[in-house]
Amino acid sequence: MAVHAHPDDESSKGAATMARYVAEGVDVLVVTCTGGEAGSVLNPAMDRPDVWARLPELRREEMGRAREILGVRQTWLGFVDSGFPEGDPPPPLPEGCFALVPIEVAAEPLVRAVREFQPQVMTTYDERGGYPHPDHVRCHEVSIAAFEAAGDPRRYPDAGRPWQPLKLYYHMTFHKARLVALHEAMLARGLESPYSDWLSAWQDRPEDRHRVTTRVPCADYFPTRDQALLAHATQVDPHGRWFSVPLDLQQQVWPSEDYQLARSFVEVGSLPEDDLFAGIR
Repeated sequence: MAVHAHPDDESSKGAATMARYVAEGVDVLVVTCTGGEAGSVLNPAMDRPDVWARLPELRREEMGRAREILGVRQTWLGFVDSGFPEGDPPPPLPEGCFALVPIEVAAEPLVRAVREFQPQVMTTYDERGGYPHPDHVRCHEVSIAAFEAAGDPRRYPDAGRPWQPLKLYYHMTFHKARLVALHEAMLARGLESPYSDWLSAWQDRPEDRHRVTTRVPCADYFPTRDQALLAHATQVDPHGRWFSVPLDLQQQVWPSEDYQLARSFVEVGSLPEDDLFAGIR
């Protein structure tokens, strides 16, 4: 079970991992917390009045196409996108949005989904949300709450029969070692790196260097990941940063998607792992 904040997050974080496991016969469910209603149109080719007028509907249609490409199941928790507040100071979040729903309330439908689907492994974002969008941070908080409550018969007794997932992982998609490796490989090919400004402004945290515990080889599924990402046409510019690194270079230089093991009810062997199901299979 992969828990994400908005439609398109599932295709930019962990998509190749999911496609690999689907190909191996694993049943994968994407849980999308909000409908992405407060998002922008980030693809210049789609920045048209007719697109803006139907954006919430289009984002659901795009999620449907991405789901089919990845071969996963998908469900909506039904919360309202909080938007990304910008300004100094930032404006208040809109009333009733996901980030303002109390964690105990927001966790209930996710607990229900866990007990119904009965995953062995869950993935979500770290405590910073991957980046500080309020919905990503709340997604982390709700995922932690549901992971800890789903197996407890005293918690949410009306949300189904208790089920305890065995492992919980955080996505470590944009960690520094990966970006440096891709950046240096681009320069070695005589290409302009999309990560130059990003890395020059990087504020290194010593603890971040040791967060990656698990590297799932999935380079063969990078094309599937990219197709799923492009299905979110309102959100993804096919000529933008995310597609400026040649696919073969990505597959050679960093052929895995990376995670931090955050919780485990099974014995953890040597690290790094190469399988989210290590200790379970």
